[in-house]
Amino acid sequence: MSDFKNLITDETSTFVTTEFTSALSDRYLAYALSTITSRSLPDVRDGLKPVHRRLLFAMQQLKLDPEKSFKKSARVVGDVIGKYHPHGDSAIYDAMVRLAQEFAMRYPLVDGQGNFGNIDGDNAAAMRYTEARLTKVSRLLLNGIDENAVDFRQTYDGESEEPVLLPAAFPNLLANGAQGIAVGMATSIPPHNIIELVEAAKHLVKHPGSSIETLMNFVKGPDFPTGGVLVEPENSILSAYKTGKGSFRLRASYEVEKEKNGLWRIIVTQIPFQIQKSRLIEKLADALQQKKLPMLHDIRDESAEDIRILLEPKSRRLSPEAVMESLFHVTDLEIRIPLNLNVLDSNSKPNVISLKEALQQWLSHRKDVLLRQSQFRLDKIQKRLEIIEGYLIVFLNLDEVIEIIREDEHPRNKLMYRFSLTEFQANTVLDMRLRSLRRLEEEGLKSEQETLKQEQDELFFLQNNEETQWQKILVELNKLKSDFVNSDTRMTQISVLPEIDFNPMDMLVEKEPITVICSEKGWIRAMKGHLDLGADYKFKEGDGPKFILHSESTSKLLLFSDNGRFYTLGCDTLPKGRGFGEPINLFIDLPTEHSIVSILKSDVEQLLLVSNKGYGLRIQTSNVIAQTKSGKQILNLKSDERAQICVPVETDMLASIGKNRKLLIFPVSEVPLINRGRGVILQRFKEGDLADLTLFDSKIGLTWKTNGNRTRHLTDYEFWRGKRGAAGKLPPNGFPRPARFT
Repeated sequence: MSDFKNLITDETSTFVTTEFTSALSDRYLAYALSTITSRSLPDVRDGLKPVHRRLLFAMQQLKLDPEKSFKKSARVVGDVIGKYHPHGDSAIYDAMVRLAQEFAMRYPLVDGQGNFGNIDGDNAAAMRYTEARLTKVSRLLLNGIDENAVDFRQTYDGESEEPVLLPAAFPNLLANGAQGIAVGMATSIPPHNIIELVEAAKHLVKHPGSSIETLMNFVKGPDFPTGGVLVEPENSILSAYKTGKGSFRLRASYEVEKEKNGLWRIIVTQIPFQIQKSRLIEKLADALQQKKLPMLHDIRDESAEDIRILLEPKSRRLSPEAVMESLFHVTDLEIRIPLNLNVLDSNSKPNVISLKEALQQWLSHRKDVLLRQSQFRLDKIQKRLEIIEGYLIVFLNLDEVIEIIREDEHPRNKLMYRFSLTEFQANTVLDMRLRSLRRLEEEGLKSEQETLKQEQDELFFLQNNEETQWQKILVELNKLKSDFVNSDTRMTQISVLPEIDFNPMDMLVEKEPITVICSEKGWIRAMKGHLDLGADYKFKEGDGPKFILHSESTSKLLLFSDNGRFYTLGCDTLPKGRGFGEPINLFIDLPTEHSIVSILKSDVEQLLLVSNKGYGLRIQTSNVIAQTKSGKQILNLKSDERAQICVPVETDMLASIGKNRKLLIFPVSEVPLINRGRGVILQRFKEGDLADLTLFDSKIGLTWKTNGNRTRHLTDYEFWRGKRGAAGKLPPNGFPRPARFT
């Protein structure tokens, strides 16, 4: 072991010691950077990941132009693996398939022939069966790649070269979008409409300082290949485009087909982006079978080439909007599409950018491509002009040139010396065909020389004048727009829909009067009609009435427990009036040690909640409605407290009396209106707790019932009026014992 240590520490040794954590972090960082830059994130300039870029370049090398014939996908995949992208064939073929799917790509980059999958989620056929070629959009992305428009680098094996990025005469990043998950970051960019992008780019060229708000006059929002309806508020879309992060609410498109006798049915014609139709229908059918969609009677898939999902309602009393609203809330007929504009910027660094920055960096790339192409053309012109000069010298001294070529042992050197030709010119003259030595050819060369010099001057001017460069880019943008304006229309509608402020489930319930009866032992039932509240109803032996109230079958009941918690019950779910009903614990999760303090309808605006220690608060009724059986905690209580009072706030004065027989009256407005809590002290008690509390109208006065069941009325109550939190004074003579108002 010691020898091994000596070997490691020896200065001539090739072993290097390092901390394990340091070595691990270095290698993981290298892996992370490789994943981010070479696999998962698209480049802002051409909108492509390396695998897609290599696919398109390999297809161009195979001459799979849009006008040429198809070739087997396996041939393309093989070339990509062998020359550019040493990964599994299935991964490369899957990437290629997606580029060919019209329901996945707003503007497909591969023209596929054969089975390339469908919106149902079926896989594509094996690559030995399918064929492919480039599309016109791909040709726009590749246009100029042979004119030194972009940099090239060596492939993984060093045998050939591949482009670092494509010239991209098409704003592919925003037009087709992208998705990817790297190490510690991800990207999600929805597709957009090319006409809108071009108009925004043109405006940005003319007005570089334009704001996102101005650009949104052109780019309304994403445009998905599967259509749908975008219902995201405009300010939310604006925020997403400003920050590069956000999400878009996308709904299915539907139509309503009218039938005889007032019947109708819904036809879903477009589904949200990246949702598999078969999976969607499967989930809808499962939900219908599990009775989670009670507003629907049947679901059928009648799709052929177009999507046609038939939804048959259970009742014609329902409205189509209400049915669809309920489906949007519980199914994938509405989804959220994320926006995370995390891309490799023009410096090849990962960065989250805005819509404006994405367009600007693409335009800057197009400017660089324009300059490189113009320089490439200038070099070609310079070379051709050099050749023409040599040819013209030959025509002026034709006999002497022929004699030198025939008789001189080293004609190239002689020509260079005699006519001051360059080596390149001399070689060109020597390689000239004899049939080119015609008078007509000389005239053609002079004409060509004049034309090339004129083009050379124009290119020099273009390279030295930025305004001319942007004018040239505007011409390209107008040409791009003209290529799509007649064939491309927005597929995703933009519409901010208002929320439907009612539960469509209620429309399935026929509205009828009922009488709700709850016994002392917690058995609840509903009887048809508004019956006499004082009638003698049947209860189990040893049980009796506790709450009896009138309601409707479509109403909701609020149940307030002595633990300060509210529960909500739909009247349509209550057991019918025959028998004694059912235990209330079957409907709500009420602990056995607690009981119901009050049952009331949810149609009042405010409620007053009071504990036995005299603490209370006011609350909006809309805040206490619970969505689950476990209820909603509203009144917070200490260990020795319990909720005692829950009454609707419909009058302006409050009267409370303690077990110590002290009466206090004050305005209800002194009780704060809050969402939840313990509340404030309403009345202080030196001994005992709250006995009773009531609300009354200041113009009418306070009433109570005596022990003899007679009603007493007090209009002059100033003696007992005080501030909230006071102790109160003894009540009028004849006030009942124990103290109570009813």
